[in-house]
Amino acid sequence: MDRFENMNAFVRIVEAGSISAAADRMDVAKSVVSRRLKELEEHLGVELFHRTTRQMNLTDSGRVFYQQSVRILADILEAEHATSQFHGTLKGNLKVAVPHSFGLMHLGPAITEFLQTHPDIEFDLDFDDRQVDLLAGGFDLAIRIASLPDSSLIARRLAPIQAVMCASPAYLERMGTPQTPEELSEHRCLVYNLVSHSDHWQIYDAAGELIKTRITPCLRASNGEFLRDAAVDGLGIVLLPAFIVYRELERGALTPLLTRYHYGQLAAYAIYPQTRHLSQRVRVFVDFLSQRFEGMPYWEACLLRQK
Repeated sequence: MDRFENMNAFVRIVEAGSISAAADRMDVAKSVVSRRLKELEEHLGVELFHRTTRQMNLTDSGRVFYQQSVRILADILEAEHATSQFHGTLKGNLKVAVPHSFGLMHLGPAITEFLQTHPDIEFDLDFDDRQVDLLAGGFDLAIRIASLPDSSLIARRLAPIQAVMCASPAYLERMGTPQTPEELSEHRCLVYNLVSHSDHWQIYDAAGELIKTRITPCLRASNGEFLRDAAVDGLGIVLLPAFIVYRELERGALTPLLTRYHYGQLAAYAIYPQTRHLSQRVRVFVDFLSQRFEGMPYWEACLLRQK
């Protein structure tokens, strides 16, 4: 029995969600993965999964063994790369989940710069604004724009994220400029729909008091760049992160609105599960991003110039 291969197969089953999916990821026959799991359970003398016709769920013993296995396998991989890394060379794969717009506009250039220093790193990037399951997807880390209430995740803050309400000069000339949050009900609003409250915007006054403003969306979309372009075309008022609209604000294609108010505290975070061993590759990459975005991000500087 190859304990290493059996342990690796077990971790892959947990992260893929099934024996079939694990076999596909490992590029081996399903029977091979099934046999490795059976050997492991017989060796340990316990069942690692509760099996049903539809799914496999970890037993208590399986959950403990999984957490230890992840750390052991990660330590083995780190040991394999240790010699080259001591000589200043990082090697290996980094699988990262990134939000679509932030990834394309700001992480893309950062990753290009990182690879110039560490050309032996292999990035596997998943662009999706929806939150993915890091363990099930086999991700080393994720970049998220959030307030991160989930305590099961370890997070490192990379940069502040401010939202900006804005519209095109042509729209404001045609429909008028709202002076208070209450006046938004009279306007056409363009709404990001991957949030739990797409029928209202949460606006805070200078004292930090919440003004829950109901709106009537005329357009909903799951992509911020699409909504930005719709606003530039004069379709309505939009509320988006500054990192999406800062160029349009600087060249006057969009005009900021209700600048005496703000829209909650968000930030860009690098996150990873507590059960995931933090490899040297991840640590160096997260340190790099933290240094690149430290202080006031370049996409936020335009907000000061707009005031």
